[in-house]
Amino acid sequence: MHDDGLPFSPACLRNQDPILAVLGRWLAPGARVLEVGSGSGQHAIHMARHLAGIQWQPSDRAEALAGLSARIVLEGREGLAPGAGVAPPLRLDVTQPHWPDGPFDAVFTANSLHIMPAAAVPFLLEGSVRVLASGGLLLLYGPFRYGHRHTAESNEAFDAHLRSLDPAMGVRDAEALEVKAAGLGLRREADVAMPANNRLLIWRKEDGR
Repeated sequence: MHDDGLPFSPACLRNQDPILAVLGRWLAPGARVLEVGSGSGQHAIHMARHLAGIQWQPSDRAEALAGLSARIVLEGREGLAPGAGVAPPLRLDVTQPHWPDGPFDAVFTANSLHIMPAAAVPFLLEGSVRVLASGGLLLLYGPFRYGHRHTAESNEAFDAHLRSLDPAMGVRDAEALEVKAAGLGLRREADVAMPANNRLLIWRKEDGR
């Protein structure tokens, strides 16, 4: 919690500019973006302050909505880029069938896959495909394993810590995500190296899916 009483994530503060740099290259002006697991709302506000025309739809589980909504009310009305907007947050449990009404030009989530149970990850991919427009983008930010190996000792220690808290949590394997995504009609467009041993994985929904 920050001094202003709003939920606050130091990780969001550290990674918001590198993420903005990538999103700025991939999202067209006026894109409608669904953020899954918006948490503190810092990414929603930061992106809307810097990406002209962006229409950002925050969402999260019920227990996070109060703090998320408070930030959007306080910071989401002024100081935004020209034409940008941040909608009131929506309740979203990725494992449930009801997702926000699409179509969205992009679905974005940061540092959520290793926190949600492993069994929920396929639901995230499937739900994203349902609400994406044809040609829309799925963008996943966070640490990932490759070939069942961690990319850094710090990621390995982080993974062990998560699994000690809950065996269902943990850093996900990029290749396993690729197999699932391909089966859903998502074509990988990019795998971008990010600071602090993170990646930003980008898939595009193929036409007709």
